[in-house]
Amino acid sequence: QVQLVESGGGWVQAGESLRLSCVASGSIFRLNAMRWYRRAPGNQRGLVADITRGGNTNYADSVKGRFTISRDNAKNMAYLQMNSLKPEDTDVYYCNADVLSSSGREFRFWGQGTLVTVSS
Repeated sequence: QVQLVESGGGWVQAGESLRLSCVASGSIFRLNAMRWYRRAPGNQRGLVADITRGGNTNYADSVKGRFTISRDNAKNMAYLQMNSLKPEDTDVYYCNADVLSSSGREFRFWGQGTLVTVSS
């Protein structure tokens, strides 16, 4: 089994920054793509950013230029640097990862989420 644990959420004022972290542990042969999600309207999770194992990144339009996703493959960690935060960024942020097992199968896992609150 694999566990993803997020940290770094909190309360900030608009314009400030936060850095989220996600650490993966357990039966991991290799971590492939890692992602950050947050809840979109309708209570579905919307993609915020993703990063391949090789470091290629992709962002939602709403966070481009403000958020930066990165990872440390040696530590099985992903990060989300969030700058110039806005009240509309208030949400629960979830880490998601594709994990390759020793059997060659790939599984997707989710963390429990970390709350980010941005006040105006």
